[in-house]
Amino acid sequence: MAAGAAELRRLQWRLEELEQRVGLGGGGCAPRRVADELVKVQVALNNIAGKRERIKILFKKIEDVIKYLDPQYIDRMAVPDTMKLQFILAEEQAIPARAALLEQVKTLQPILDSTSIQAVPDHAAKLQRLSQIHIQQQEKRHDLTDSVKTLLEDYNKMTLLLSKQFVQWNEILTRLEVAKQAKPVAE
Repeated sequence: MAAGAAELRRLQWRLEELEQRVGLGGGGCAPRRVADELVKVQVALNNIAGKRERIKILFKKIEDVIKYLDPQYIDRMAVPDTMKLQFILAEEQAIPARAALLEQVKTLQPILDSTSIQAVPDHAAKLQRLSQIHIQQQEKRHDLTDSVKTLLEDYNKMTLLLSKQFVQWNEILTRLEVAKQAKPVAE
């Protein structure tokens, strides 16, 4: 009992000290108490809220908002075990395949941990240089491909023209031979 009274005196002393620091206590005006002012503010807010429907609705939803802002809300909303079981059963057919792939990764882990793989970042500069050389060679190959294509087109045109020329000469020779054979018969 004495401890409760001592605690009450201590709280009252802290409240008076707070009022002194805020400037509400002991001034030229009638002393105002912080608690009295807080009660007045609460009454004013309740009066305002009572007059406006929207504010009434808002005050009713404040508890929900506070609940949703609580960091532990997500933990309370965790997926129930039945839902977890349904997820597992839905993936039942894929689980063995994924387990086999995981085992394969575990067996290949020493290869991934080898010094050759670990040294890959050190070879990045060399790889960059080789990539540039490869790009240059691709550009040269493209240029050579274009020039070979042009040469083949020119060759095809020349062959076509020569073929046409040979056909014309063959026609002329054939007409001359036919004309030569027709002359001796006429004589």
